[in-house]
Amino acid sequence: MLPVILGRFHEREGREVEPIIRVRDLYKIFHIGENEVYALNGLSFDVYQGEFIAIVGTSGSGKSTLAYAIAGHPKYEITSGSVTLDGVELTDLTVDERARQGLFLAMQYPVEVPGVSVANFLRTAKTALDGKAPKIRTWVKDVENVLNRMNLDSSFSARSVNEGFSGGEKKRHEIAQLELLNPRAAILDETDSGLDIDALRIVSEGVNRYSAQGDRAVMLITHYTRILRYIDPTFVHVFVDGRVVDQGGRELADKLEAEGYEAYVKAAAANV
Repeated sequence: MLPVILGRFHEREGREVEPIIRVRDLYKIFHIGENEVYALNGLSFDVYQGEFIAIVGTSGSGKSTLAYAIAGHPKYEITSGSVTLDGVELTDLTVDERARQGLFLAMQYPVEVPGVSVANFLRTAKTALDGKAPKIRTWVKDVENVLNRMNLDSSFSARSVNEGFSGGEKKRHEIAQLELLNPRAAILDETDSGLDIDALRIVSEGVNRYSAQGDRAVMLITHYTRILRYIDPTFVHVFVDGRVVDQGGRELADKLEAEGYEAYVKAAAANV
């Protein structure tokens, strides 16, 4: 089993650069009857600014648990370990406080919010992040432009959040939020699931625009590697049983596309 390389030394202008996201010795243990299930098993890794990390693996490997644990979902409260964002310990913060710190989670199954329009939802979120409300005139135009880039009609801004949206529309709306809110770090949980080829391309283009700023951090969590045809990851990490068991670059994604995860799952089972 291969550990993630820890504490990669990055230098800019002759000084060490701290990671945007730092995870150390992260455990999430579920108690099922008398048994303990290690959903996250001593996980450690860094994501530096400008990096795009892809976390791939089979269903049940712990990928989404990692996303929800970092974001602060109450059902996925971290058992032990540390997660920092720009040096701030996230495990001490509520979900809202983590978002205001600059953490964004695009969910695998975006929820509907009846009675709250997309425009009001986005403006409220932007106000909370920036500490001041955006100017109405420019904000309306910004929202319209982003929706158009995501192939969503401008009428979506007046609709209730995700209510009546198709699966693809919900995923494109998530990436529209990402572009408008422009957080410090983004976790994308199976953003590619259920998308046809056209929607996958549009979503990927939105993610690439966000990442291209060069001073953000992205963690993409996925079961399938097809989205990596459109997005070039800095690193690919293979998850099995709450641990990273292999890592590499695009060549690893290509290998997984051809061979799948069977060898990794068998190797993990043999080590139990």
